[in-house]
Amino acid sequence: MSKPAIESPWITGRFLVATPAMSDPRFARSVIFMCRHGPDGALGLIVNKSIDDLPMSEVLEQLEIVPPAAMRGRPVLFGGPVETQRGLVLHSSEYRREETMLVEEQYALTASLEILKDIADGTGPARNLLALGHSGWGAGQLDHELQENAWFVIDDDDELIFGDNLDDKWARAIAKLGAKGGLDSAAFSHLTGRA
Repeated sequence: MSKPAIESPWITGRFLVATPAMSDPRFARSVIFMCRHGPDGALGLIVNKSIDDLPMSEVLEQLEIVPPAAMRGRPVLFGGPVETQRGLVLHSSEYRREETMLVEEQYALTASLEILKDIADGTGPARNLLALGHSGWGAGQLDHELQENAWFVIDDDDELIFGDNLDDKWARAIAKLGAKGGLDSAAFSHLTGRA
């Protein structure tokens, strides 16, 4: 008789979804893709908040990379409040460089000028987003927040990561909770996040 599978306490490759009562304005209504979570801490990228008035084409031009016309209106995301000047590209895993960090099987994270050049010339990853900054937690910090019910956790979803409509990602993430028998946003809008 085989032993039942033990669920990992780590949530790498899944999403943190801010509860409706999130009091930190930097994370209110955030959907964070978790790139790394382990005993030494955690790193994630907010995938539903753009940096106002900063299209990806402008970043590329500042780096002396000629952006393709299709990139003109594409936003740069606010990945989180840590290292806000550092660019990170979250992308599909078929593209890899030496410095690429694989996130589970399906996704990868790369921070290099070369990936931006490859994206601009059409040889980069099929799906990608550029974020400035990231969300980070020290050892045990996120685990404590999860025990305090400060966040909901949902499974990965390509469209929540790479979809164009940033404004509805949080509501779609909350709806995924309802689809699994969880709460819907109307039912728990009065909760504090420590429920």
